[in-house]
Amino acid sequence: MLNELKQQIDKAKLPRHMAIIMDGNGRWAKQRGLPRTEGHKNAVQSVREVIEAAAEIGIEYLTLYTFSTENWNRPQEEVHALMDLLVRCIEAETPTMQKNNIRFTAIGDLARMPLEVKNRLDGCIETTSKNTGLTLVLALSYSSRWEIVEAVKTIATKVKAEELAIEDITESVISQSLTTKEIPDPDLIVRTSGELRISNFLLWQVAYSEFFFTDIHWPDFRKVHFFEAILDYQRRERRFGKTGEQIK
Repeated sequence: MLNELKQQIDKAKLPRHMAIIMDGNGRWAKQRGLPRTEGHKNAVQSVREVIEAAAEIGIEYLTLYTFSTENWNRPQEEVHALMDLLVRCIEAETPTMQKNNIRFTAIGDLARMPLEVKNRLDGCIETTSKNTGLTLVLALSYSSRWEIVEAVKTIATKVKAEELAIEDITESVISQSLTTKEIPDPDLIVRTSGELRISNFLLWQVAYSEFFFTDIHWPDFRKVHFFEAILDYQRRERRFGKTGEQIK
């Protein structure tokens, strides 16, 4: 099944950038009568599998919505457990990322992260910074509205300092003021656990993204589901506002 799906994928029509809203850890745990933290722990294998799958077929960028700014409002016990799990997993996977030429980076309001966690993340980012294969992006302490507000502040500061004229503000100027300025807009967004919303994720960047929704909770998401999302994407006609005849 897995190899059959993989062989069906057209390598010439891969999404350059895939982004995943990893949802359902808590529901997965609740269904099993377990603490929410167990859902997060069991989600580690899902993360490992999608990274391997993306690297295997040649995806250039993979962004995982790991922790939103709204998540800071969750119970402190859960937040602390998440932070600890996050940094331990990234450090444990860094040698594998090095071996597989994967570059790791992060976007978001990283200044809000606990100092020890941020320092350890920075170390992993530096270690993999010269790699040229898949770029793995973790959205941490991230919210798109926060990102857009910060971009507006940056642009307003340049206008006030007369470094930028108001009439010169373009879509490109805004894009280059976002935390994703070095990352192409996502071609495909995957959301797990049956929720049909964006949840404050890459609002500017998803203007022409394709969406794939699945009822599968994130801890159960595997390579086969990743490949199914890509095959679904490849069956679609992306028009970017044009007619079907114009793009043929």
